[in-house]
Amino acid sequence: MADKLRVLLVGNGGREHAIAWKLVQSPRVERIFVVPGNGGTATLDKVTNVSSTKQEDFPALVQFAKENNINLLVPGPEAPLVAGIMDFFQQNGGEDIRCFGPSGAAARMEGSKTFSKDFMKRHNIPTAAYENFNNYDKAKAYLDSVSHSVVIKASGLAAGKGVIIPHTKEEAHAALKEIMLDREFGAAGDEVVIEEFLEGDELSILSFSDGTTVRSLPPAQDHKRIGDGDTGPNTGGMGTYAPTRIAPPEVIERIQKEIQQPTVDGMKAEGFEFTGVLFTGLMMTKSGPKVLEYNVRFGDPETQSLLCLMESDLAEVMVACAEGKLKDTDVKVSDKSAATVVVAAGGYPGSYEKGTVMTLDQVPQGESNPLLEREIMLIGGRCGAFPRWNIIL
Repeated sequence: MADKLRVLLVGNGGREHAIAWKLVQSPRVERIFVVPGNGGTATLDKVTNVSSTKQEDFPALVQFAKENNINLLVPGPEAPLVAGIMDFFQQNGGEDIRCFGPSGAAARMEGSKTFSKDFMKRHNIPTAAYENFNNYDKAKAYLDSVSHSVVIKASGLAAGKGVIIPHTKEEAHAALKEIMLDREFGAAGDEVVIEEFLEGDELSILSFSDGTTVRSLPPAQDHKRIGDGDTGPNTGGMGTYAPTRIAPPEVIERIQKEIQQPTVDGMKAEGFEFTGVLFTGLMMTKSGPKVLEYNVRFGDPETQSLLCLMESDLAEVMVACAEGKLKDTDVKVSDKSAATVVVAAGGYPGSYEKGTVMTLDQVPQGESNPLLEREIMLIGGRCGAFPRWNIIL
């Protein structure tokens, strides 16, 4: 008989609430401890928030795991993964704990856009033409030398907001100065990627992997700009829906064959095989799908929509990934649709007043009797409470 699972879930956002909500449905899960958790996770059965421990304090997390007989570690956000939480557990007495997530080496696929772009070039994975720069003057000269539209990305972690899409050459130079000289995104902007602007519709695909096998959830579409009509600056995500009709089954099959499987195979060949969820952000161009970026964890807010559609036992899938047995595990999904809408304080993603009370009008109940789930979340690590509604249609 399979052992009962005692889970340590690291994170405090809407994504972690969705993960915990799905995990508690598994008969195999006995208890979930969320560090630090939020108001949403506090409402779930079998879940305990642990606000006394910080998610970046790896020694304290290992000690907590030992004291509470944890046998499955699930880091939610990118920061602890890039900082090497999985390696720390393996090296400091947590080697008997199953880990659902990549090593620090594999997490570079999100931690450094420079690294991931160079990886794509090495493995012939379709992506936009690009150049990397850690010198402002050289980057400035490159901008002057190109005639095509560009996207400028801070190479490091910037809470989903380190991407600027300028509309003019002047805006491009202002963005470069903002990132590299004014340090709008701190050390994340010490190096930048300047790449060709791709036209088309964006697509997000979340794929489970045990380092060899890849099993994907339905394609989702994220809306990142703050304003209606895709206007304003980028955010960590203002809402998603899934599945999207942008990519029919034959296109998804092409993405699996030309992008997702070669990515996992390439990571394994280079000695840092991937375990966990690989998030692939794609642009559907006229010449086919091209990779915009990789994330090495569940996306937020894509996860809130996609886990509502997942019919398989999430805990069993996580264990299969951690034990290298995903090949023998099905990932089943509903044929329904789901949407997630984010409500954010005025001023976001820039500075905004904290502790704002937000209310929503009554959502009409249609014949489909949509499930409405209200939760408290933190956006981009900022200290504020935001209602989020997941609607299953």
